[in-house]
Amino acid sequence: MKFSTILSAVGALTLSTSTIAFAPSIAVGKSSFSATTRAIEKSSNGKLTGRTAHNSSTQLKMAANIDLKGKVAFIAGVADSTGYGWAIAKALANAGATIIIGTWPPVLKIFQMGLRKGSFDEDSILDDGSKMEIEKIYPLDAVFDNPEDVPDEIKENKRYAGLDGYTIEEVAKQVEADYGKIDIVVHSLANGPEVTKPLLETSRKGYLAASSASAYSFVSLVQNFGPIMNAGGSFMSLTYIASEKVIPGYGGGMSSAKAQLESDTRTLAYEAGRKYDVRVNTISAGPLKSRAASAIGKEPGQRTFIEYIIDYSKENAPLAQDLYSDDVGNASLFLCSPLARSITGSTLYVDNGLNTMGLALDSKSVEGIV
Repeated sequence: MKFSTILSAVGALTLSTSTIAFAPSIAVGKSSFSATTRAIEKSSNGKLTGRTAHNSSTQLKMAANIDLKGKVAFIAGVADSTGYGWAIAKALANAGATIIIGTWPPVLKIFQMGLRKGSFDEDSILDDGSKMEIEKIYPLDAVFDNPEDVPDEIKENKRYAGLDGYTIEEVAKQVEADYGKIDIVVHSLANGPEVTKPLLETSRKGYLAASSASAYSFVSLVQNFGPIMNAGGSFMSLTYIASEKVIPGYGGGMSSAKAQLESDTRTLAYEAGRKYDVRVNTISAGPLKSRAASAIGKEPGQRTFIEYIIDYSKENAPLAQDLYSDDVGNASLFLCSPLARSITGSTLYVDNGLNTMGLALDSKSVEGIV
């Protein structure tokens, strides 16, 4: 299997945490934060208890004395329990935050059905044994800012039948009507329709579509949710190392979109910080074996592309360990908490340090050197 072909699956690293189209008030004082590592507990039948079973038999356990009770967190881009968006929601719920979610309309009914059937119950268990409650789910298509942007072909699409109010502007107004001021907004979505194409073969339409769904959608979220955020609130997004390093196969304008997202994070940190007294940060996350990523390039009897990518990371990162969705969830909890009150405009790498490497340690060409 060609390495460039394998790396085409990297597109799923971003898309897997998303659906197509997305802080607490500062209370400086008695907050403490500690992290401990332990093996995940197993019940007598061998099933994992209280953690996400589909990821691994070992995960990080975050013990956080962060109190987000009374805080409302809106996570945009959640449609199942396997991606980073779900892990972020769970980490915030563990700290007591009220969780509300924005989901891409075409998969909304499937997601809601899964919740009703208990399909995500095992992945919903919080540290105290209770189940995470998603208080409300809003249909959200983040490529549309307001109703005037929605074309007739979308309005007449059967997958949008019976739904309205799914543009960013409308969702922000609905959230304000339901909750008044909120505290946390997480952008966990992206889409690149031509992600498997090299940049040289990417069309203008595909390039701009990637930018619209993956980068400008965050700008629009800050524009529309900024006015309804409490002072000291937190905006956060997810990016990927292809924003600054060449990742063959991560095409279709997605690397450009991620670079835009990181640049916009810095500019928005200044503008929204001065205008709304909020913080804006992004997390550059490593590869995750989510459901969407696992479905790409799967062939009978062979490992999936994403499994090769994860192996590459483990072979070459400074920390040769598994990366879990909880790792990003825990980092997000920190960034959205009062403990990070002075951090804004930052890109936080949660990838076992892979971003620091300039040499592939498992390459045959460097055998004998390392």
